[in-house]
Amino acid sequence: MLALGLAPAPAAAEPTATSDTPLALTPPMGWNNWAHYMCDIDEAKVVANADALVASGLAAKGYDTVTVDDCWMTRSRDADGNLVVDTEKFPHGMAWLGEYLHAKGLKFGIYQDAGSLTCEKYPGSGSPDGGGPDHYARDARLFASWKVDYVKMDGCNLWVPPGKTKEQAYRDAYNAVARALRDSGRPMVLSASAPAYFQQGEWGSADWHKVIDWVGETGQLWREGKDIKVYSPAAPAASRWSSVLGNYGYNRWLGRYAGPGNWNDPDFLIAGAPGLTDAESRSQVALWAMMAAPFILSSDVSALTPGGLAALGNTDLIALDQDPMGRQGAVVSANATFEVLARPLANGDRAVAVLNRSAATRDISVPLADIGLYGCTVTAKDLWSGGRTEVAANLTGRLAGHDTAVWRLTPHEGCGDAVPTGQITGDGVKCADGANTTGVGAVVLAGCTAAADQRWVVAPDATLRLAGQCLAAGADGLVELARCAPRQPGQRWTHRRDGALVSAAYRLCLTAPAPPATADAPAERLRLADCGDHRVDQAWSLPV
Repeated sequence: MLALGLAPAPAAAEPTATSDTPLALTPPMGWNNWAHYMCDIDEAKVVANADALVASGLAAKGYDTVTVDDCWMTRSRDADGNLVVDTEKFPHGMAWLGEYLHAKGLKFGIYQDAGSLTCEKYPGSGSPDGGGPDHYARDARLFASWKVDYVKMDGCNLWVPPGKTKEQAYRDAYNAVARALRDSGRPMVLSASAPAYFQQGEWGSADWHKVIDWVGETGQLWREGKDIKVYSPAAPAASRWSSVLGNYGYNRWLGRYAGPGNWNDPDFLIAGAPGLTDAESRSQVALWAMMAAPFILSSDVSALTPGGLAALGNTDLIALDQDPMGRQGAVVSANATFEVLARPLANGDRAVAVLNRSAATRDISVPLADIGLYGCTVTAKDLWSGGRTEVAANLTGRLAGHDTAVWRLTPHEGCGDAVPTGQITGDGVKCADGANTTGVGAVVLAGCTAAADQRWVVAPDATLRLAGQCLAAGADGLVELARCAPRQPGQRWTHRRDGALVSAAYRLCLTAPAPPATADAPAERLRLADCGDHRVDQAWSLPV
């Protein structure tokens, strides 16, 4: 299997301004105003939240980048083409704000847009509609003069020149943004929003996958989907839980793109803010940590609930999120009630989380073998309570509705390496299933059940195994389960960065069948087909 991401390297305390300065080797952490204040933002609110990060102890735990989102500027540039700070909102200007944050030991982030206008119709950096000069280099130099450390680059109102596809236009624009930042003389982390403008449903489209595949060339993190639901002062108690699950939903399948210096970003942490219970706040922190997602708050920091503040400040969860290996966790099993994730860690430990999607308190039990630890005893640390237990069979507990349990497992001496074990998920968020009525050995795509007939092992010999048999490619284009045969090329598979599972024997790709015409139609078998360009029906998420 491919080892994704860049090799970890130490980051200097004061990075030098070179084009190859390693940036964001762990997921960025900090605060942004958008999901709480939107355009109702000013210097006083930014300073108050920065002060609250320090006073609460969150800044010392890593939440150190304070980013001003859209609406900070006036509606037009000056006579020289420079952006103009709205001094009614920011009377001291942005250079002063950067100095203030740096003096607090914080970093300074700012918002711009790769299009001609920001999403709220303020001046963007891109070419105007119809063509013309862009402002990427000019704006990057201005941000460098303000000592900006982090740039959130949105993707509204981006002009698509004649003869180019939308995907090509976004790639050109974000590459130009990245080049301008590199040439500015100051290292600035780039948060790129390009993929979010191509998302179509949880599993996505071919163009969405193409953009996610190249966006890491431009920035260190990227928004790939919908915004988290913003706080509404008119309805402060309105639940935001479904929004958290929705953003988790599209992000959980994209782990192959993540690694040191490149992070999938499912948007802001709103744990402890209005709209989430304490259990839901714990879940968001745990799930974002399992996914190696940026920990960027968007809330009134001084008004966080005690339970939310405790979850956000949990040093074990922060360490999990910031693990230097940078491997995103993957879904081991899922059904309508429970979801189990596993994540390998740099020191050989393995993190495991269990999400209770239901509203009821339920008992949980996760066999160690189901998460790739066979014949092994581990020390399991509950990352919420801090308690440690010796476990040789199952992780067990009782889990409140909408809560997420999370453990860090340390294998005892004599344990072998964990073997990636769990479901293989494909088009339509369905699972490769080896128990069906379409024929002996047939493999189909079915709803995910967390049952044993969907529990695959990604073996070291590049085979995919289920219940002791191997996924085998046949000359007729069908795949089936067959007795594992050493050195049989029809049973060896490569998982490419674009998600394709390629048969070593035939150089063809495992392909999901079209959705059945009717609900009662028999499931079609998985088969091989010519490998396409980021085909959605050829993208697969594997356990890690």
